[in-house]
Amino acid sequence: MAQNGKVALVTGASKGIGAEIAIRLARDGFSVVVNYARGAEAAGQVMREIEAAGGAAIAVQADVGDIKGVARLFDAAEQAFGGLDVLVNNAGIMKLAPLAQMDDVAFDQQIAVNLGGVFRGMREGARRLRDGGRIVSFSSSVVGLYQPTYGVYAATKAAVEAMTHVLAKELGPRGITVNVVAPGPVATDLFLDGKTEALVESIRKMNPLGRLGQPADIAGVVSFLAGPDGGWVNGQVLRANGGTV
Repeated sequence: MAQNGKVALVTGASKGIGAEIAIRLARDGFSVVVNYARGAEAAGQVMREIEAAGGAAIAVQADVGDIKGVARLFDAAEQAFGGLDVLVNNAGIMKLAPLAQMDDVAFDQQIAVNLGGVFRGMREGARRLRDGGRIVSFSSSVVGLYQPTYGVYAATKAAVEAMTHVLAKELGPRGITVNVVAPGPVATDLFLDGKTEALVESIRKMNPLGRLGQPADIAGVVSFLAGPDGGWVNGQVLRANGGTV
């Protein structure tokens, strides 16, 4: 696995889409900071898989919903690898309920992680990424579908899209691109948890391609945006959903 001399930080990288992104970027030649909040064993497994393939990685615990969490991740990247070139704001939580039934705790948790964590990642990235770097954040294709029970979750993701458009203009003079990936339904624990097989099948049939997305589908999109071929894509929301919306 040839190294490209660049360093990527992936938040929420212990499982699912985040783990697949970390492994893919390592394959692309990046040294990778694998962030996790609670899944130390899973994050360690991702790190070992990268190292076994000849890549370089460290696993770092931090809750991006904590005010100081993201700064600690940047500190770790600088200490281990000398700096940071790519930030992938992947960590997120999803708590669904009709707005009339959404409690304040679930609301605050989603704001803290999905919006606050990305805001602090963007702010830290704007201050500390090397020139020519990349910021890739995650929205969702529910910002377009506007389905019942997704109100708060969709609101946090819509805010991420808004900040992305603004930050892309602010960081353009430094050659740093800022984009959003907005997946549709992806076969991860986050999506499948609590859903019946009948519901999953109905969602699968809604997609023009007749399947759910896979983590590798999304990792490939991030790889493009983080790599040399994605340098002219800036301030965009890329809906990777197989045509759902």
